[in-house]
Amino acid sequence: MNSLSPGTLVIVNLLGSVALLLWGVRMVRTGIVRAWGEGLKRFIEHRLKNRLSAMLAGVGATALLQSGTATALIITGLAAVGTLDAARGLAVLLGSDIGSAIVSAVFATGGSFLALWLSPLLLFAGYVLFSASNDFRPRNLGRILMGFGLMLLALKLVTSATAPLREATLFHNVLANLGTEHLLAFLIGAIVTWLSYSSLAVMLLIASFVANGSLEVPGALALVLGVNLGGGLPAFISTAQFEPRARRLPLANLLCRAAGAAVLLPLVPRLSEPFSRLGEDPVHQVLGAHLAFNIGLALICLPLCGLIMQGMEKLLPDRRPADDPLSKPKYLDRGAFQSPNVALSNAALETVRMAELLERMFRTAVEALKSNKAEGLKAIRALDERLNGYQHDIQIYAAELTQNELSMQESRRALEIMLYVSNLEHAGDIIHLSLADRVKSKIRESINFSPAETAALDELIGIVLDSLRLASGVLGSGDIDGARRLIDQKACFRTIENRIINEQFRGGTQGRSLRRGALFVDLIRDLHTINSHVVSAGYPIVDAAGLLRETRVRTAEKKIS
Repeated sequence: MNSLSPGTLVIVNLLGSVALLLWGVRMVRTGIVRAWGEGLKRFIEHRLKNRLSAMLAGVGATALLQSGTATALIITGLAAVGTLDAARGLAVLLGSDIGSAIVSAVFATGGSFLALWLSPLLLFAGYVLFSASNDFRPRNLGRILMGFGLMLLALKLVTSATAPLREATLFHNVLANLGTEHLLAFLIGAIVTWLSYSSLAVMLLIASFVANGSLEVPGALALVLGVNLGGGLPAFISTAQFEPRARRLPLANLLCRAAGAAVLLPLVPRLSEPFSRLGEDPVHQVLGAHLAFNIGLALICLPLCGLIMQGMEKLLPDRRPADDPLSKPKYLDRGAFQSPNVALSNAALETVRMAELLERMFRTAVEALKSNKAEGLKAIRALDERLNGYQHDIQIYAAELTQNELSMQESRRALEIMLYVSNLEHAGDIIHLSLADRVKSKIRESINFSPAETAALDELIGIVLDSLRLASGVLGSGDIDGARRLIDQKACFRTIENRIINEQFRGGTQGRSLRRGALFVDLIRDLHTINSHVVSAGYPIVDAAGLLRETRVRTAEKKIS
């Protein structure tokens, strides 16, 4: 096998070094988001008193995450759910750009020293911490340390990989020509940054080319302007499928970068002289220009954030929401009070629609559980509020109906509807306040259930869905056989639940963590509670027919006697 040519070897080493750097950045970002993601969100939210503090919060968050794109996606998520003012959100992104430039400058200027001394220590400490601990946060802290160690090692490899280029005449000629074609250099910088999803990696490459004399400062400045434009593309493209409200912030940030780059690109030949005052080292000049661009852009745009976001609202107006047939009750006609049976049918119909809304909530939580994606859980809170609205309106309607003269059977039917509506609301609270939180914990802590545990959950989830569908039919028709089958669903659930729990205890903790086992049991308990609330629709119908059995406790007492 022929050995690789020197040029090919340089490219291979360079690609591997950049890949290692990107992987290190990803490890740091993943560790911080998993272990302290919620705390980071609170850190940003609590420091958004004004635009200046918001910008500083963006600087700090990006310094921690090592990724302006990650910060942008977090801020976009906060803005999408309405917890963050748009103008302050843009201030955070402007600060994020500054933070990214600071990180690039620190690693590019101190990379050799840090890589030499800290990289092995960080890798060793991170590995020991990750391997020795089963706790969630210490393991992620180990992941973060290893990520930093890999980043510093990658910096050393980038420097070594580009060293042969100092003697490569052809490469010098290509970069020299590129340095005179500023528009082409600008486009290349933007495209490479967009494809790599890391302005840090590209800035380190540019710094290494400048350091070995392959690239002159004017050409590097054009590349830097392209890097700043390309750095805004990943966040914008990643939110392309989101609602307009979530897309405005990354678009505004991208347009601010584009405007700044468009103004400065024709002035690149004149910019070298001002930045030469930063020192004789051309690397410092280029990194200083990168930082100065982002600071200057932030200072110019910060007072204009409100106007910019108003323009974004016109450019990306809110979509008109599609009409939801379950948005609110629509059959609670008080004119039907003259005919109590008709009014009760209206209340029962709305209760069936409320059960459909509960099924939508439940399916949303189940989908997040199966896909390990928490994004859909954001809809549960709004659905629960709508469910509460149904409960309030139906119970008020039934209570007003009972003020009229009703037969004993009609009064009992109104009470049954009021009680069942309350049970559905309680089931919604379990989904919103308990089940959804447990699903979030599973996703946040990267807990994966065994195939047997997953199959058991699927079986119980299927029973709950069957109960929801059957309850709607029973409530609307009053069918006794259907009510008995609905009650049998509870006994079926209990039997399967007891079998699963017994298997959990018999299996001990071998092969699984205590946390995973506890979360699995908690999920089963939540499903049990939800199913019990749904099944309660069948009891009044069976009781009215005189078919409701005595409790098992009373039956046991009779046998003993």
